[in-house]
Amino acid sequence: MSCLSDSLYPFTALVGQERMKKALVLNAIDPGIGGVLIRGQKGTAKSTAVRALADVLPQIEVVEDCPFGCNPSTPAEMCTGCRSRMEQGETLPTTHRKIKVVDLPLNATEDRVAGTLDLEHAIKKGERRFEPGVLAEAHRGILYVDEVNLLDDHLVDVLLDTAAMGVNTVEREGISHSHPSHFILVGTMNPEEGELRPQFLDRFALCVEVEGLADPRDRVEIIKRRAEYEADPPAFVRSWGDAQEVLRRSIVTAKDMLSAVNISDEMLHLIAEICVDMGVHGHRSDITIMKVARALAALHQRPDVTESDIREAAELALPHRMRRRPFDDQRLDEDRLEETIARHREQNKRSAEVETPHVPSEKQSDNLQSDARVFEVGDPYPVKTVAIPNNRRNTGLAGRRQNSNARSKSGKYVRSAIPPEPCNDIALDASLRAAAPHQSRRQGDMTINLATADLRAKVRERKVGSSILFVVDASGSMGAKRRMVAAKGAVLSLLIDAYQHRDRVGMIAFRGNKAELLLPLTNSVELANEKLKALPTGGKTPLAHGLYRALEVLRDESKRNGDTLRLLVLITDGKANVSLRGGSALEEAKELAALIRQQGISMLVIDTENDFVNLGLARAIAEAANAEYARVDELADDTVAGLVRALL
Repeated sequence: MSCLSDSLYPFTALVGQERMKKALVLNAIDPGIGGVLIRGQKGTAKSTAVRALADVLPQIEVVEDCPFGCNPSTPAEMCTGCRSRMEQGETLPTTHRKIKVVDLPLNATEDRVAGTLDLEHAIKKGERRFEPGVLAEAHRGILYVDEVNLLDDHLVDVLLDTAAMGVNTVEREGISHSHPSHFILVGTMNPEEGELRPQFLDRFALCVEVEGLADPRDRVEIIKRRAEYEADPPAFVRSWGDAQEVLRRSIVTAKDMLSAVNISDEMLHLIAEICVDMGVHGHRSDITIMKVARALAALHQRPDVTESDIREAAELALPHRMRRRPFDDQRLDEDRLEETIARHREQNKRSAEVETPHVPSEKQSDNLQSDARVFEVGDPYPVKTVAIPNNRRNTGLAGRRQNSNARSKSGKYVRSAIPPEPCNDIALDASLRAAAPHQSRRQGDMTINLATADLRAKVRERKVGSSILFVVDASGSMGAKRRMVAAKGAVLSLLIDAYQHRDRVGMIAFRGNKAELLLPLTNSVELANEKLKALPTGGKTPLAHGLYRALEVLRDESKRNGDTLRLLVLITDGKANVSLRGGSALEEAKELAALIRQQGISMLVIDTENDFVNLGLARAIAEAANAEYARVDELADDTVAGLVRALL
């Protein structure tokens, strides 16, 4: 083994996490399955498993001098250069190498990911030549994206297109180039740091949840193995050499027999019934289960797919596709899965001449209509789009709320401009166009002579979100007439909107004699939803305390993130009765609301008051802050087109 291999922790030495390891091995047997998403907290061996997988896989044959590592035995999947050489009768030089694990950094530019013009060659030779990027390097390997949920949207779009087509196409800076890019896409993420876009989530064929092992014996074994590894890595790796070789041979054998594995029409019908009964939309899940079931059969050296293969495949392919809306549990109903398999088995025992139509049971019918279920915190409803004024400034926070000019290289290149100051992000295409008319008058050794006046900078753009702080009245008056149910429903609806736009959210609750920061500003709207569910109600109404705490949090946010867009959403009936400084509780709340506005913080007040006599206290607070105002019972109106208009 190489020095690099000796430094890697052996795949077979990992303790537990069998489902994660099985999902990775299945993708190695059939890369066409479509990758795997590994969700779990830090320290659960996610990254270790991905890197260790490549070390146990057999070597692949590649064209030695090809930057894309083309397979010399499959001309249909070669790059244009290798295919052209072969058509001209050239014998391509070949070699064998280990499968690569290529990391996709979160701060990578689109040029680095997809590839771009070779700047040095263009300047020296005056010729356009493609410089491969990460997607070229990952061809026939593993593309590993750690914290994939934090990846910028424009990079996600590039990955989606390439993963679906198996081809990366680049058209920019006067060049157009395509090359093969087949890879096993492996993403890891901590759900507490924010969720993944639903469109991207569905592109991962498999999804597994990992968590720390609860059995003390397993944890002790982890400690022992890790200590042994750190004491002498080469010796530890050698001690697991036999187990690694057994797994390697199993994968090679499974890959060889995969094409011969048969899946009967009966098993295909079972796959379709499972997906229908589970209410899974689209057909990607059916195809994925079929591929995974065949890979499982090959791994166990069975010539035919069985029920057990399909059951296990469904457990890997369906959980992340069960979510119908934000905050629904990503969980497979194993009892319903067993019911479907048992019913299918029973139907096949009947006469072939009698075709019994499938009628969903009452329990199954309820599942198909699960979108109508009532949240414990009150039904969410479509809300007006949260529109923050577009000041075109860079916030430094990724999101989908609006377009913003990006000062770093992480944004999408949309146009060029004369650089106002020294710039390290030159737009070569625009600079060359600016220099072209002057070449006949310039002298020099360069094929293309660029002057300082010709230089143009890239103007990049990225979607940005905002920081939304919910300040929720949890006092006793909110418990009267079920106001808290409506208030929680309003917050949940806004959380769904924040989820879709990848905003940062936080939550403050005030009750009794104080205000409490339940959730600091975070990308995880899931945590906000959990805090909302557990929010108790009772006690006095320290409204001024809540506003003062919110002002502190949003001031700190402004210091940390510069021009971040800040929105305060206050949900209250306005019945303040706890003073902050010994004066009138309501007047103090008005003063703080006005101060919040002076700090440049946008504000929305949602009034939950629904008494026979309306005191208008929440409206008075909104007027003091010149804030947007809405009654909670008006938000469910289907004709409402937006929740927050331009607030500045």
